[in-house]
Amino acid sequence: MTSTVPLPRRPVDPGAPAAGPCAAPPAGPEVRARHWYENDLGWPTVPGRPLRLRTGVRFDVLDVPAEAGAKALRHLAPGSPVALWGDRMRLLVAAGSAEELPGLLAWLEWGTVALDLRVLGAGDTMEAPPPAGSAVVRTGSVRAGVPREPSAQGAAVWLRPPGPEREVEDSLPAMPAVPAAPPAGREGSAPDLVRLVDTVAAQCHRVRLRRACAGHPADRRDQPLAFS
Repeated sequence: MTSTVPLPRRPVDPGAPAAGPCAAPPAGPEVRARHWYENDLGWPTVPGRPLRLRTGVRFDVLDVPAEAGAKALRHLAPGSPVALWGDRMRLLVAAGSAEELPGLLAWLEWGTVALDLRVLGAGDTMEAPPPAGSAVVRTGSVRAGVPREPSAQGAAVWLRPPGPEREVEDSLPAMPAVPAAPPAGREGSAPDLVRLVDTVAAQCHRVRLRRACAGHPADRRDQPLAFS
């Protein structure tokens, strides 16, 4: 009877992952980032590339010039996330704030002023910055309200990244149950979202006036307030 001798096996690469039904496929940066957002933070993402986050579910976003947003950072809790996107700053606020913003701006007497201010709410998305620990921009990257180095190729980065807990939404500015009267001189004990919006609106107005004086044609025209 003829015996069959098995062919020699290929040498095993000690650096290769173990094979088997339980072996996990290698995950790239985008897969790890999606896992971090969805599993660690509980934030829904949008299928496809590039990775995007759904707004209006766990948070809304105020999108303002970075120079204006930097002046409002003092009104945020230490754990309130803030992202940079080119020369724009994105301040995360409580879900539902997008619906409150038009009335709030009118209440603060900013409703008739053209502002470079957008809000992202239900049905919108924002580019997902890389997770904390991979490509985070520290607070020192903003000097006098202007990013020292714009994010590479306009990519979004975290200025203040969200913490690892799912309760990060508790740190987001929100409307109070009973709004207070607008404080005299636009300062005082205004609720977090009211104070934040009032400061951001004032700074956006100053930025627009300064650009107009510097000869920026786009800032000389009245521009409608954009809600997207």
